[in-house]
Amino acid sequence: MLEQYLVFTDLDGTLLDHHSYSFEPAVAMLMKLKQAKIPVIPTTSKTFAELLQIRQSAELTGPFIVENGAAVFIPEHYFEEQPAQTEYHQGYWVKSFSAPRQHWLSLLEQHASKYKSAYKGFSQMSTQELSDATNLPLTDAHLANTRLYSEPLQWLGNEQQKQEFSQLMRAAGANVLQGGRFVHISGKCNKGLAMQWLTGLFAQHQTHHKVTNIALGDSFNDNDMLEIADIAVQIKSPKHDYPQLTRTDKLWQSKYEGPTGWSECLQQILNL
Repeated sequence: MLEQYLVFTDLDGTLLDHHSYSFEPAVAMLMKLKQAKIPVIPTTSKTFAELLQIRQSAELTGPFIVENGAAVFIPEHYFEEQPAQTEYHQGYWVKSFSAPRQHWLSLLEQHASKYKSAYKGFSQMSTQELSDATNLPLTDAHLANTRLYSEPLQWLGNEQQKQEFSQLMRAAGANVLQGGRFVHISGKCNKGLAMQWLTGLFAQHQTHHKVTNIALGDSFNDNDMLEIADIAVQIKSPKHDYPQLTRTDKLWQSKYEGPTGWSECLQQILNL
């Protein structure tokens, strides 16, 4: 049986350089994947609006996963028919796994008032403050705040407070994820669940192929997809060690950081 690979990739610190947000070192590999008809599926904490811009720059045309697995966006007509349990949104079929952002803002208001001085949410920040916190240009910082399903927090308190806050929010029904820069509050969704759902959809539509997913990420919020991917790739980070995983089989760790390490591992795995 023929094999159809799917590349599920984190962006910040993985396909995009942690400091510059450039994917330049990965351009040649992106072209090879395109020629081999291997979809590159961004799986990220970024927003729908941010992804529209990045996909255009990187010339990606397939599905993508936003806000740490909160929703999968599939271009209309990408598959022969609209998948079950999806809604239409601005040219995309959308499968959502989380309640809207306002729900999580209300939950923070109701349950986390004790920790108000220990964090600052994106919704409380001006575009300039967000630009300073993310090192993004003002226009990109604005797009980062157009969230539909989640609220990222800049943590200002200590580690003990963060642990207590996380327990409190989880008890209130939220998912608390530590990303590369921010703590993310959203529904009980993750990159792994979204990847699993989309992989299943590809398998339904490609009955003559064995569908194999490759997941690449650098941070703790990538662990859910790295643990269950057919092939997992941890990208070296300038900020921390490789996050600990329970799996040891079919696990790659890049020698290089960001998009250079991304290309390095895919070259070896796929032998393109």
